[in-house]
Amino acid sequence: MRIHTYEKIWLVAAMVLIVGIIATITYGAVGLGIAMIDDSEDTIDAANLGDDERFANPGIEQVGEDEYEVTVVARQFNYDPGTDQLRGFDPIEVPTDSEVTFYVTSGDVIHSFSVVDTNLNTMVVPGEVSTMTAVFDEPGEYGILCNEYCGPQHHDMEGRLVVHDVDEFDLFEIEAVDGPEAVDPGDEAAFTVTVANERLEERSTTVVFEFDEQTFEEDVTVDADGTADVTFTVDTDGLEVDDYSWTATVDDGMERIVEESGQLAVGEEEDEEEE
Repeated sequence: MRIHTYEKIWLVAAMVLIVGIIATITYGAVGLGIAMIDDSEDTIDAANLGDDERFANPGIEQVGEDEYEVTVVARQFNYDPGTDQLRGFDPIEVPTDSEVTFYVTSGDVIHSFSVVDTNLNTMVVPGEVSTMTAVFDEPGEYGILCNEYCGPQHHDMEGRLVVHDVDEFDLFEIEAVDGPEAVDPGDEAAFTVTVANERLEERSTTVVFEFDEQTFEEDVTVDADGTADVTFTVDTDGLEVDDYSWTATVDDGMERIVEESGQLAVGEEEDEEEE
């Protein structure tokens, strides 16, 4: 059977097209290191996410040498991957060259979790947990959008995913600040800041403590998955009787500033008894 030259060309072109489509689908599914949505998660109570161990305190956690887990709660009209006291909702921040698993759920209506310029895209359903795993090779910043209409401010629902170089990625938190609530005028007050390193390797950071017009800085090295205490002593000599604010800050080297604050009351001295 003789096949015309033009028919051969079209047959070859069709085969190339079919192979190209299969290769594109395969690359989109596995070539970027991103798995399909996992439907093996147990259902949860969307109305009581505060009772769930993972979603009561969403955020990022290192669970292995190059493994991280990120929990996110989607609500009208934002994504909550952990809340900063000053700036509201933080961006999601992960390191390069690590396996990152996202656990996303909704606290109200159906949303989606769609990372721009990647194939991370899933519906987020109340009571369900959407699970995705990805590996990011290069540092960069990605937008997060909701592609499911979720209410009148749906167009404002967005977030950010920031990928940092793994050597510059830190996970520091201020676990506690221990200090007095009140002192007599002229007395010194000692504040101990407990810094937690949530990475599984030793890391260093700088703790800054501000009180009235006094500013203190101290570098500290924290063991892997450990804590370290830094003590600052402030002098109230010359201060008037009043309440004074203090702030403890840890700069984790990325865009997120971890901060705790409070007040110290400088009280009145007791009157001397009249003779």
